[in-house]
Formats: sequence, C-alpha cells, structure tokens
Amino acid sequence: MAPATITLIVEPRGKPIKKLPKEVQISPNAPAQEIYTTLAAASGFSIHRLRITKGSDRSVVPNSRDTKVDATGLKERSVVHVKDLGPQIGWRTVFIIEYFGPLVIPALFLYPLRPYLYYNFDKPLLEPSYLQKLVCALLSLHFLKREFETIFIHRFSNATMPARNIFKNSAHYWILAGLNIAYWVFRPDASAATNEVKPALLYTGLGLFTFGELANLNAHLVLRDLRRPGTTDRGIPSGFGFNLVTCPNYLFEIIAWVGIYLVSGLNWSVLFFITVGGAQMAAWAKKKERRYRKEFGDKYKRKSFVILPGAF
Repeated sequence: MAPATITLIVEPRGKPIKKLPKEVQISPNAPAQEIYTTLAAASGFSIHRLRITKGSDRSVVPNSRDTKVDATGLKERSVVHVKDLGPQIGWRTVFIIEYFGPLVIPALFLYPLRPYLYYNFDKPLLEPSYLQKLVCALLSLHFLKREFETIFIHRFSNATMPARNIFKNSAHYWILAGLNIAYWVFRPDASAATNEVKPALLYTGLGLFTFGELANLNAHLVLRDLRRPGTTDRGIPSGFGFNLVTCPNYLFEIIAWVGIYLVSGLNWSVLFFITVGGAQMAAWAKKKERRYRKEFGDKYKRKSFVILPGAF
C-alpha cells in the first residue's frame, strides 16, 4: 500500500533561498506541480521563478498537473534541488515589448524625427516619397499583426523567462527591424526616395507581402489549435504549408519580408534583416524537426526541408 505522504529533502542549488524549507511532505498521487506550489508558497517566490531538479540524476521535475509525483521517480527521503531563476517576465509581455519598437520607430523616423536625423542633407529637406510612406505602412501592418497574434492567438509553452533577457531579445527587433531599416530606407537619397515607381518591384512586392502575411497568420492559427488552453501538450501540425516544410510560418514570414524588400527598392538594410532573421529561424526550425521526430516517432511524417522547400 502506497504511503499517504512522502518526505522530500529540499536543498538550494546556487544562491541561497530565504525561507526555503529543508523538507516538504507531499502525496505520491499529487500532481508534480504541487511540489512547485508548496515550495513557492513557503519561499514567497512565483512558481515560475523556481526550477526543481532531482538530486539523483539532475533531471527536471515537471511543473505539470498531468504528471503525478510518483511518476517522477521521487520516493521517501528523495533529494530535490531548488534553483532561483531570478526575476521573471511573462512571454506575452516579452513579445509585446519586442514588437513595440519596430512598430513605432519607422513612423517616428519618417515624420517627426526626419529633420533631425537627416540634418546634413541639402535644405529644404525633401518630403517622404510615396514608396517610403508605403514601406512605413507595410512595417506598421506587419508589427500590428504581430502584436495582435501575441495578445489573441499565441499559446506559450513556457509562462516566463528571466527578466534580464528582455534587452537581448528586444535588440534584434528594435535595432535591426526598427532603427536599421527605418534610417536607411527613409534617407533622402535612398532607392525608395524616388517618385519613379517600378511597377514590377512594387506589385510583386505587395503581392508577396499580402500572401506571406495571410499564410503566416493561417499557420499560427493551426499551431494555436494544436495546444489546448492552459496546457503544454502539442499535436502534429498539418494543413497549408506543413506538408512542404517543418515550419511554414517561418517560410511565409520570409516571403512577407521579401515583399517589403522589393517595395523598398532592394534596400540592403531590409535584406540584412531577412538574412539574420532567416538564419535564426532556420536554427529554430531544425530543432523543431528534431523534437517532432523524437516526440511523435513514426506518427510524424519527416520533412526533408525545415524552412525553404528544395533548399534547406
């Protein structure tokens, strides 16, 4: 007969945690998440700030309602290590902050800050061209969509991340997609500063942008529906694009940015952002393909290409 409760030996890992108890009693039939809630309540920390690992093999004790304590391998007098991950910030908040920069920076550079940024050009300073205004509108639409998806669509597998990482995470978007693109595309001597529109670039770019944004939104809806609210469970994605590559959402993201690149008059700053962002997304896609193969085994139809059909 299983005992009503077991005693776990609690030891801090890393810096000391005030008020952390040396022992905790827990039912073997309780959810593993109860270990986190018990220790969080005792220490005064959020459960998301704690990482609990087994002393025997250093494996993480899942913060899960679906896994029982007994299923984790913890027994009477088992040792658990508790690490303070530091102040945390919600992933939804992280994405809202990340996208806010490139959402507002282009409009600021194109209008109120224009005389101060390009003060060394001949006066009177030329008014923004039609193409520059259009690129600004496309950037605003793209990041407004990102904010909408963050608030209303995305479901996150991890609730929080260390708050100190917000600066590193935001730098990619604020600097490369915000400051970098806005400054170079909106210069009075940029390729987009002309009023002589090249129809092939303009209409092809608008078509790619529209298709990429809508297809990317559809892929995000598919991924959202794979995860039940309040859980970290995942299913195997299927639908438009998922039969071609592991992460069609990344593919369609790149297509939308290629559209902006064409409308900008082939500005190098947009191409640079696509290259850096594409490389990062390719690395994430490779990891996701490996995770799908490991998690779903033979049920998952393996993909030869993770992000670009026929290439990578």
